[in-house]
Amino acid sequence: MSVLDWIVLSATLAVIILYGVWKSRGQKNIHSYFLGNQSMPWYIVLLSIIGTQASAITFISAPGQAYTDGMRFVQYYFGLPLAMVVLCITFVPIFHKLKVFTAYEFLEQRFDLKTRTLTSILFLVQRGLSTGISIYAPSIILSSLLGWNIYWTNIVMGGVLIIYTMSGGTKAVSYTQTLQLAIVFTGMFLAGWMVVHLLPKDIGFSDALHVAGKMDRLNVVVTDFDWKDRYNIWSGVIGGFFLALSYFGTDQSQVGRYLTARSVTESRLGLLMNGLVKVPMQFLILLIGALVFVFYLYFRSPIFFNEAQLDKTYQSAQGPALKKLEAHYNELAAVKQQQVKALADALAAKDENTVRATQRNLQATESAAASLREQAVKLIKKADPAADDNDTNYIFLHFVVHNLPKGLVGLLIAIIFLASWGSVAAALNSLASTTVVDVYKRMVNKDDSDEHYLKVSKWWTLIWGIFCIVVAQFASQLGSLIEAVNVLGSLFYGVILGIFMIAFYIKRLGGTATFWSAVISEALIITIYKWDIVSFLWLNVIGCGLVIILAFLIHCCLPEKIKR
Repeated sequence: MSVLDWIVLSATLAVIILYGVWKSRGQKNIHSYFLGNQSMPWYIVLLSIIGTQASAITFISAPGQAYTDGMRFVQYYFGLPLAMVVLCITFVPIFHKLKVFTAYEFLEQRFDLKTRTLTSILFLVQRGLSTGISIYAPSIILSSLLGWNIYWTNIVMGGVLIIYTMSGGTKAVSYTQTLQLAIVFTGMFLAGWMVVHLLPKDIGFSDALHVAGKMDRLNVVVTDFDWKDRYNIWSGVIGGFFLALSYFGTDQSQVGRYLTARSVTESRLGLLMNGLVKVPMQFLILLIGALVFVFYLYFRSPIFFNEAQLDKTYQSAQGPALKKLEAHYNELAAVKQQQVKALADALAAKDENTVRATQRNLQATESAAASLREQAVKLIKKADPAADDNDTNYIFLHFVVHNLPKGLVGLLIAIIFLASWGSVAAALNSLASTTVVDVYKRMVNKDDSDEHYLKVSKWWTLIWGIFCIVVAQFASQLGSLIEAVNVLGSLFYGVILGIFMIAFYIKRLGGTATFWSAVISEALIITIYKWDIVSFLWLNVIGCGLVIILAFLIHCCLPEKIKR
């Protein structure tokens, strides 16, 4: 990066840190540390909810996901608006009425301590692992740009986030997320504009969209039903609904965001606006990835986007074979440049016969290039068996670093840092709050001073931060990070949602039946995933259904005296 890029990056991050520290001054107890004294207006709640969900993974991996697989990933969010309505009707007023710190406090009042503890543990395991992946995402940037060792980079990134969250608490998280998102949206808009601006002069935005569509990168809606297909309209609406209901209704990293609101109405407004904003926001981020795909049809793309891994392979015994493959790949890139120009001309002339012919030719060349990429990956793995053989997370980063003007590169890198800070800080805050409120304060030390619990909360933020850094050290083997996080969540969210659905809607079922049904269901969900029976979004539906059905069966078998 240039000196100007470093100045922009450093200044942006410094402003955010100082702003967060200033906004979070005056903390005296865990009510202010975890709930911000419940003083947030709805628009701060909205931006905090979005900022918690839209991590660095969203801005690094989502464009790469669209580049490789098209925009069908957006269907994953189609069930979200309906889930927001259900939450506003049921979950929000109950949480506010009970004045809880965490969502899991409600479960002890409804069931018993063991059910509350089990659900808390399921959340802590899932969120701790996911947060580790979120720490790894921005580490990719520094590692790729500066050639730093990825493991030391994880430690540095995680260390900064721990200090930031320990000092600020939820108020710093919420207010800085607001400023962060303003910068993020500005930067992503500029990145999208630059993709189109850098295309050949005779190719405009609509031309790029037509080309992307012909190359199956605008496949926003897929109506074919397939249990194993990860992204179609059915898994998106049904599975996505259950996932969103669990994530926003039972995951403390999100529940903690809207519990900071100053009233039920403000919480509801924040959630409902999130339902309206999230789908078009994700659509536009994926659209950038589709446009980057078109850009690399006109201009040569690398055979593998992780340049650090490429350089390492060049220095190995596989280097000559890789260079030979790359030469062939570059020849195909030149062919693609001619073919995409012919396709654009045919589209402009509305010559359907020529469009179909040039489309087939371009798709055939792209398929041949993809085959060479697969061969290159095999060589990379042969040279380094521990190498990350999935470069999806590097595609957008490569475009930014090699094609955007000085200053804007620094801003885009800052955006990815800011997105990471917002989501990871909220996650660490929720991990600490759940540990202190649902475990430590409930079972270890019930009666102590506010100052003591505030101090313990900060220590648990540190402990969870260290745990997440350890997880980050193993995240390089997970492929597309945005998929990895959602798969991990789906292993737990369905079961957690099933527990809450019983708590809210099925009053006859007690804690014992619910507890054991959740334990059995979690084991079954992990088995179903390991056997690859259905795509991951369906695990949310199946997990929720299993908990409810098994709870009914167990309830019927229990002696009357222990049914509650």
